[in-house]
Amino acid sequence: MTAKHRFYSALLIGPLFGIVAACTSHGEVTSYGPQTCQVELIILGAGQDAGAPQFGNPDDPAWQDPDLRLTATALAVVDQASGERYLFEATPHITEQLNRLDQIVPSTGPNEGVSGVFLTHAHIGHYAGLMFFGREVAGASGVPVFAMPRMYSYLETNGPWSQLVDLNNINLIQLEDQTPIRVSDRLSVIPFRVPHRDEFSETVGFTIEVMDGKAALFLPDIDSWEDLETEFDMRIDELVGQVDYAFIDATFYDDFELPGRDMSLIPHPRVTESMDRFSALSAERKAGIHFIHYNHTNPIRFADSAQTQTVLDRGFNVAREGDRHCLSSDHDK
Repeated sequence: MTAKHRFYSALLIGPLFGIVAACTSHGEVTSYGPQTCQVELIILGAGQDAGAPQFGNPDDPAWQDPDLRLTATALAVVDQASGERYLFEATPHITEQLNRLDQIVPSTGPNEGVSGVFLTHAHIGHYAGLMFFGREVAGASGVPVFAMPRMYSYLETNGPWSQLVDLNNINLIQLEDQTPIRVSDRLSVIPFRVPHRDEFSETVGFTIEVMDGKAALFLPDIDSWEDLETEFDMRIDELVGQVDYAFIDATFYDDFELPGRDMSLIPHPRVTESMDRFSALSAERKAGIHFIHYNHTNPIRFADSAQTQTVLDRGFNVAREGDRHCLSSDHDK
């Protein structure tokens, strides 16, 4: 059985989900109350690892206008009934991101209301926030941290992360490629390997499924869509076609973004390339694709840019911090 077929089999044996796309178009996110939405996905950050502004970039307008700041890419998935709140990525901006989450969905639970953390890989914007669970800050107790085997080993054997393990601030739980893990009565997560710069860990994307609800794809970092197919026998077109929401790598807009740099040496699918690849999808499927993890140089970080308008005009969306998407509502039951 190929990796692709194993992955699709995992989807079939996991919790069932609705296939009808339900995201709003052009970045407009529907507002709803907890009585309506039972399981909610919230964008806590949408920038590349260092966010914006970055040191060495004194002309970044975000120095003068805090509303233009970017925090590193992260999602929260919240079960309104149980009060569980799961993070996807632990970013260097986790302090302000959890504060934002508290304002949207307050929690009185232990460990700052974090029920678990899913990590994609060992690049700073995706796991460095784990340090805030340590004795110097939260002094957390047994926060479940879900990681693939190399990532698990890296955290367990390298300081300062190993101290979090030794002091039981975090509890590592090992994931397996393309194997669903059920974290609550109605929430399952499936990790799947993707090609990326893997110095310290493998890299994964996640499919997030809600029983009797919807599904989301979270894939913030990848080298190329072609390598995904050749190395792991999976087609991004098919993965996107099986979910209601897809949050995918948008690090760079095109090949002209970094003057003086050979951008062919910096792998990431360009936003322009991805839009061309997905151009044949239905309007509903396109609207479900949200570009995320954009670099501070990427013009789609600005909502009023011509590039953002192009994305919207072509039927796609740009993920923005604070966006909210319902994965399961009273109407889905």
